[in-house]
Amino acid sequence: MTKDPAFLFYSSDFLTGVSDLTMEERGQFITLLCLQHQKGPLSEKLMRLQCGGIPNADVLAKFRIDKNGLYYNVRIESEKERRAKHSAKQRDNAYKRWNKDNNTSKQTLSNGNAMAMPLETETETVTETITVNEIEVEIYPGFDDFWNLYDKKRGRRKQIENKWSRLNQNTKEMIMVHLPKYIESTPDKSFRKDPQTYLNQEAWLDEIITKNNINGTSKKNASGVSREFAERIVKDLQS
Repeated sequence: MTKDPAFLFYSSDFLTGVSDLTMEERGQFITLLCLQHQKGPLSEKLMRLQCGGIPNADVLAKFRIDKNGLYYNVRIESEKERRAKHSAKQRDNAYKRWNKDNNTSKQTLSNGNAMAMPLETETETVTETITVNEIEVEIYPGFDDFWNLYDKKRGRRKQIENKWSRLNQNTKEMIMVHLPKYIESTPDKSFRKDPQTYLNQEAWLDEIITKNNINGTSKKNASGVSREFAERIVKDLQS
């Protein structure tokens, strides 16, 4: 069987998923998706070659890293697996129908009803007509990604998961960007909001405040860089 030449492209899901990317970053993202579909999980070297350097952080955030250190997008892997399974099923069904008809009725050229073995490409085109509902595909980040990263498993999980499911894709990705900095600022879990509270209060929009060893507290800006560090950089540039 030849390599699957295509995968289903859901335009609405794509536009939602890249709403936080610039046009340049969208170009990097779709290029990497196509590469993964053709070559499998991607090495950092291949990604650099295709993107003219290391892809932007927001693009990399849409990929996971496997145990071999290769990057992959969960949705693409799910689509490849689903199409492969459906294609194999359709091909098996076609062979069964052909064998059944061939054994129960002798076909001749004279009766104008000669049978022909279906081509592989004929059976594979059927995959384009199946519905998304045949398999549930979770787009990163899923609830388990949030739950495991938050690392404070308090509250009713089902209720928290329902709250998560009602968030849009852009909000979920904002949360996953915010969480590492928030968790770093609350190493003692007793000072970390419960997951339900974090979501209800939209805490991913809050400013992160961390402590240091000099004066107790130090505010950080949205990028996570301390105010003192930023001021020192400005002073060095002006000198």
